[in-house]
Amino acid sequence: MMRILIKDLKENEEAKISGFAETIRNTKYMIFVVLRDLSGEIQVSIDKKTMESMVQDLEKIIAGSVLSFTGKMVKSEYVKQGGKEFIPESVEVLSSSDALPLEETANIDTRMDYRWLDLRSKKNTLIFKVQTALVNAMRECLIKKDFIEIHTPKLIATASESGSEVFEVKYFDRPAYLAQSPQFYKQMAMASGFERIFEVAPAFRAENSNTNRHTTEFTSFDVEISYIKDYTEVMDLEEEILVAGLTKVKELYGEEIKEVFGKEVIVPKRPFPRLKLADLYQELAKNYDYQIPDYDIGDMNAEAENLTGKYAIDKYGHEFIFITDFAKTKRAFYHMRKNDIPEGYDLIWRGTEITTGAQREHRYQILKKQAEEKGLGKDVEFYLEFFKYGCPPHGGFAIGIDRLTMLLLGLPSLKETMFLFRGPNRLTP
Repeated sequence: MMRILIKDLKENEEAKISGFAETIRNTKYMIFVVLRDLSGEIQVSIDKKTMESMVQDLEKIIAGSVLSFTGKMVKSEYVKQGGKEFIPESVEVLSSSDALPLEETANIDTRMDYRWLDLRSKKNTLIFKVQTALVNAMRECLIKKDFIEIHTPKLIATASESGSEVFEVKYFDRPAYLAQSPQFYKQMAMASGFERIFEVAPAFRAENSNTNRHTTEFTSFDVEISYIKDYTEVMDLEEEILVAGLTKVKELYGEEIKEVFGKEVIVPKRPFPRLKLADLYQELAKNYDYQIPDYDIGDMNAEAENLTGKYAIDKYGHEFIFITDFAKTKRAFYHMRKNDIPEGYDLIWRGTEITTGAQREHRYQILKKQAEEKGLGKDVEFYLEFFKYGCPPHGGFAIGIDRLTMLLLGLPSLKETMFLFRGPNRLTP
């Protein structure tokens, strides 16, 4: 008999189910097993008097073991798991478990030590179902617009973008680096005539940071598009894919998210509010008595981001807000400039930056000059080659999927939303 998922059980139809024994309760007359698979859980009720051989098989089994039952699902008003229980005819012990070393009250770092056990919970399974739906909906939105999915190399010959915050690795007889982002290769795709591309892939940052929203390896959703008139088209596109992603999540998991995480999935209205950085500084000073520190002028910091999220709600009743007109000293050399101001933006959601986007400089001589301003001439020679033979105007952005999921579900740390977290002090499991 083929195994089916618990969610697909039909009343009084013979079926085979398999999963982890979440709990096992042994009473005088009955053994109750709460069996859980990817789709949900159900109580398996074993009568000791009528199922003696099955009782023998289960006597030494503890929670965490993997079991397979054949039998029938029946309705029962006495059962908490949706008023259903499974009455088995046979059991197979697929794998027995030792006593689990992880308690529900364990701190986050202990949970990371035993991540494969931590992930077994309903809550954690839901996190990754939500993330799957979110990414898939954004991907589908782009594919409908004729975008091409590419996969860029993560081993690169020179330190990308700035020459700092990269991991160096030994590559045969020479050094190589783990890519901070696919930025240069996304732009190569524009010079190749692909016009519309995206990638969902890992990126690496050698930042010795131990905050709740930084990690040394993360999943980035990158987008690049050609023949734009200015960077507002990039903002429009990002709005569209975020609305598509959040709409799908709300449709599939809105009620479950509210039940498990206590968070409402809010699908934002378009257009998102847009504000220049200088105007934002004035609004933060006027409304919250906040002055940006001198060393952050021309940019934002975590406190400013948090207050910007509050301002977006207070002023516009909106969870998202675009901030534009950053200082050129605070932006990458490849951002196009107009009147010496970068043609780009940050997108703030729920008080946290989730995107830096921009129109890129596609004209070779100007790009070369801007790279030299940052002292990057030699480091980016291979990149500048992309623009010598014609390249259309283009722009793009990147979204950190792990951070996006963290904010969506109201979780305290990226550690919760990554399958396996990597930070300065963690390389295992």
